[in-house]
Amino acid sequence: MKRLLFLFAIFCALKANAQTFNITFTGTGGSTSVTTVNVENLTAGTSLSFDGYKTLHLNIIITSINSIENKKSSQIIIYPNPMTDNSVMQIYPPAEGNAIITVSDMNGKQLAQIQCYLENYLQEFRLSGINSGLYLISVKGKTYHYSGKLLCNGKSNRTISIEKVSNNIKVVDEKLNKADSKDQPPPVDMAYTTGDMLKFTGISGNYNTVITDIPTSDKIITFNFIACTDGDNNNYPIVNIGAQTWMEENLKTTKYKDGSTAIPLVTDDTDWGNLTAPGYCWYDNNEATYKATYGALYNWYTVSTGNLCPTGWHVPIDADWTILENYLIVNGYNFDGRPTDNMIAKSLASATGWTSSTNQGAVGNTDYSAKRNATGFTALPGSNRGSNGTFSGGIGRFGSWWSASWFDSVSAYGTGMSFDNWWFGVGGNDNYQYGFSVRCLKDN
Repeated sequence: MKRLLFLFAIFCALKANAQTFNITFTGTGGSTSVTTVNVENLTAGTSLSFDGYKTLHLNIIITSINSIENKKSSQIIIYPNPMTDNSVMQIYPPAEGNAIITVSDMNGKQLAQIQCYLENYLQEFRLSGINSGLYLISVKGKTYHYSGKLLCNGKSNRTISIEKVSNNIKVVDEKLNKADSKDQPPPVDMAYTTGDMLKFTGISGNYNTVITDIPTSDKIITFNFIACTDGDNNNYPIVNIGAQTWMEENLKTTKYKDGSTAIPLVTDDTDWGNLTAPGYCWYDNNEATYKATYGALYNWYTVSTGNLCPTGWHVPIDADWTILENYLIVNGYNFDGRPTDNMIAKSLASATGWTSSTNQGAVGNTDYSAKRNATGFTALPGSNRGSNGTFSGGIGRFGSWWSASWFDSVSAYGTGMSFDNWWFGVGGNDNYQYGFSVRCLKDN
């Protein structure tokens, strides 16, 4: 035991006080192999790309680990503190045995409590579901009693959870064993802070799948590879959200799904405003600048043909958007975690590219970092084209998407979001002549 603790101390010094989660990757569906993995830390704004057969080492910087090693008999560490969505508590019990961990308010009222068996080495617990306020965290064993204060700036309607997330010594043991293997490919290292939201994109040939996750331990990421190829042979990444599978980018095809029938490109403002037939454009008529990121803008006559999306996919009807909305609300994707009301825009929006906002929970605000693009949907502010043919100037400020549901003889349903709001506007109706973005949904 002493030898292993000594090795652990050396490892911490060499790795700048880092604990490591090991993430490996596999595929299912159209391919079982993963050629390339792209990882974006949506919280920290960092990214990297590597071969899919390699292991990702998430090196967790624990700035206080030296002090907890030196004072292990007298303290616990809680970070981040203040917290928003969750915190991690580190403890080094002086002796193994049963212990009681309690979360109380400052009046001494017990709000959550668990009993568990603690070993005599550094261990971690994740604290979540805590509402705004100041709290006392205590750990009481047979021969010791530690306590610390935790300040929460977030809001939560969930039950407070105290969850054991790792045993550091086991991580070290595993790393020492892997170091003896000469057949292992070199790992890929990435800095990581507990609670960071990661976006994993797995690529295998023409397949491209997105998964978001907040790792709390070693794990295997499995990408479900599904074909999504439009009439121009553009291949799109896909993302699973609940029981639905969505394109993770806006559609940019210039042809219908048969691959031979062209969609008319309309650049003149007056011609666009007078259209009573299908048409598309690039924002500001600038394909080179806007196509790759934002895709094309289509009028509703194009959507109504039923031939716009790749084979096996369709433009969602209004009820499909409502299914997405309801799923996210009841599954904690509102920015503050409440299970009612529509505050899901931050969880759908890209973590970058939006005009900055100071409004709480708004898409353009960097608050509630764990909710930023938590779905992997990666909605971008591609703006729109007005029914009179003019462009709104809203790039960076808002995005609009069609549904395939008509409202009346001149308007159809759509949805959208704005940089300064937390609301995802399902169910609005707009003139057929508007130019909106399109996201396709996989057929059932």
